Amino acid sequence: MNEASQLYWNTYWDKQKKEKPSKVSAWQFGGDPDYLAQLVINGVKTATCSGHILYEIEQEPLPAVNDYSIILNSKDEPLAIIKTVDVKIMPMNEVPEEFAIAEGEGDRTYRYWKEVHVEFFTEALSKVGLEFSEDMLLVCERFELVDEKNK
Repeated sequence: MNEASQLYWNTYWDKQKKEKPSKVSAWQFGGDPDYLAQLVINGVKTATCSGHILYEIEQEPLPAVNDYSIILNSKDEPLAIIKTVDVKIMPMNEVPEEFAIAEGEGDRTYRYWKEVHVEFFTEALSKVGLEFSEDMLLVCERFELVDEKNK
């Protein structure tokens, strides 16, 4: 985590009357980090998904309920803190329409979600020598906005 994110995290928790969680991650959304982060701040985006295989390749732990994350913009500047409230692993072709809409992107239809995610995962998987499949496992995460920086 970069210095700006650590400072934001510490400053936020210094103001709380609760114990600071011991673990936090800082990351950007894929595709268009600035646009997607703004959707979170606007309360439109309350879910995200990622390829399960990519966690395995990068040897990263899967998200879990009650995890905290600092959302970064495209310049790695912290914008917000979110808390994971639900995680489910499922094949992409079984993601329900309601979840796709909760991702908040584009015209907020399942069709838009599918088109964008097929394109995104096809490109991401090709970079690691894998092919996209509609039954690839996704990590489907729901979250709530905890804080917006400089609000």
